[in-house]
Amino acid sequence: MSDGSGSAPAEQYAPLPSGVTVCFRDIGAEADPAVLLLAGLGEDLTFWTNSFVGSLVARGFRVVTMDNRDVGQSTFMATPAPGLWRQVLARPRSDAYSLTDMARDCLGVLDHLGIAQVHLVGRSMGGMIAQTLAVSEPQRVRSLTSIYSTTGARKVGQPALSTIGLLVARPPRTRTSAVRAHLRVTGHIAGTAYPIDDAAEAAVAARGWDRSAGDPAAGVARQIQAIQRSGDRTAQLGRIAVPTLVINGDRDLMVAPSGGTATVQAIRSAQHVVIPGMGHHIPEALVDPITQYVSHHAGRASEGGNHVQIS
Repeated sequence: MSDGSGSAPAEQYAPLPSGVTVCFRDIGAEADPAVLLLAGLGEDLTFWTNSFVGSLVARGFRVVTMDNRDVGQSTFMATPAPGLWRQVLARPRSDAYSLTDMARDCLGVLDHLGIAQVHLVGRSMGGMIAQTLAVSEPQRVRSLTSIYSTTGARKVGQPALSTIGLLVARPPRTRTSAVRAHLRVTGHIAGTAYPIDDAAEAAVAARGWDRSAGDPAAGVARQIQAIQRSGDRTAQLGRIAVPTLVINGDRDLMVAPSGGTATVQAIRSAQHVVIPGMGHHIPEALVDPITQYVSHHAGRASEGGNHVQIS
């Protein structure tokens, strides 16, 4: 475990009974309340920036980040990736895994670390995984924060037509093309008030490419398939009783803001924070505000409350 002093945290591996091995980092003091950060579609654990993780550690949390299956240094599945038309038509293969399987991977990491209860924070697909874990294992979840995510209902949270055109482009096959694709997509979806830092984002994309233990395009396709196989989860979300905070921007071209609204409507007593000008990206300027929201929410949940102080 890293002490959060700024040195590069060690990557560790959790071999799970399912045969999946999950790569993770564990940062902060073991005695502090644990936060598990779950990244989005095609994002490895390094997409949670050092500043974001460090801000939570400085606020008194032990922070665990992990590579979901089919990304980073975690297991890339052997099943064939769905073709483009299967993805477009939302017709997953019969051998597709689901968000439930991905949530079980998270549970396996918590068991590996001996963490009995955790504050879950997920963004985009990671928010869906976090929601799923809060449904299936409520006794393990102290609080849930869902960032620019959605319910799986087809009428909400859909990408803009301009974004779909970028998503169906030929997947990158080289490091250079992966960086260019990341800059193109992230620049498009980042929101009106927070233009991206090209140099920082290029480094993120390059690092993600270098860390990949398998075929990134196939991994993303199988993750998309997992979301599609899981379908509309609105009814399931109605069973979530853990304190829940939903955060999204009002300029999201990847997961329309209606996805956040639908999530709040589905989860009893969920609190909602909408950040003006924010899109589908957490820029450096929003690291402190968002980690403050998460910290206040987790603190109130630990005290038995369910609200976040919004200043």
